[in-house]
Amino acid sequence: MSNNTIISLNNVQKTYRNELKRRKIPALQDLTFSVGKGEVFGIIGPNGAGKSTALKILMGFISYDHGKVLLAGKEPGNRQQHDSIGFLPENPCLYKNLTVTDHLQFAASILKIPATLAKQKIKALLAQVQLEEAASIPIRRFSKGMSQRAALAYALLPEPELLILDEPMSGLDPLGRELVINIIRDYNRKGNTILFCSHILTDVERICDRIAIINKGKIAATTTPAELKSHTVTSGASPLESLFLQTVKDPEKCMRS
Repeated sequence: MSNNTIISLNNVQKTYRNELKRRKIPALQDLTFSVGKGEVFGIIGPNGAGKSTALKILMGFISYDHGKVLLAGKEPGNRQQHDSIGFLPENPCLYKNLTVTDHLQFAASILKIPATLAKQKIKALLAQVQLEEAASIPIRRFSKGMSQRAALAYALLPEPELLILDEPMSGLDPLGRELVINIIRDYNRKGNTILFCSHILTDVERICDRIAIINKGKIAATTTPAELKSHTVTSGASPLESLFLQTVKDPEKCMRS
């Protein structure tokens, strides 16, 4: 693996067992892709395509059956890697009776960030995700968008070199989406790497260096914003939406790399 490669998946397979019907259901089939240092890499695909499964494998939350997975040259799941990764799950699990400040203070203590520095970082993060005025409000009173921004602040706290985001725009209104897009862009400008999944294709098209379309557990096509400019679009669709629909509905005609 190149020193410039942060994420590498080679021929990764994952199956789930259906206990009711006693058969295996494939989730990933020979999934192969890599992400370079400093890259914004987006993954899109239909529901059930394997996007979240791939991210959970990268985080070491679930095992895989075959293949090879490397994060900065090492197998996923060790403590040193987790300290350098910020993760936003599709459905963040936040304690409803605690405040966003409580969550961030707890995370800072786990990361052994000195109290004075932690206070400064938390204040800056709350401003960054525009939750300063909600700093002392229990999470149960948060909207879906506010909870999403709180979870993003949690992911950003360790100042990770790699951000892995699963549906970061979920539940956000247009202003919230614009805020998160700007946060991703600013974080990337500092030399950090971002891998994320999203169903909002316009956002993916705006901020990614490369985009992979996953379908039925494998990469069906990869593209770049520059390549999309020359892609023939269907009526009323954006270039990425057109490629996505073409790839999923008629794989033989899709662009491949």
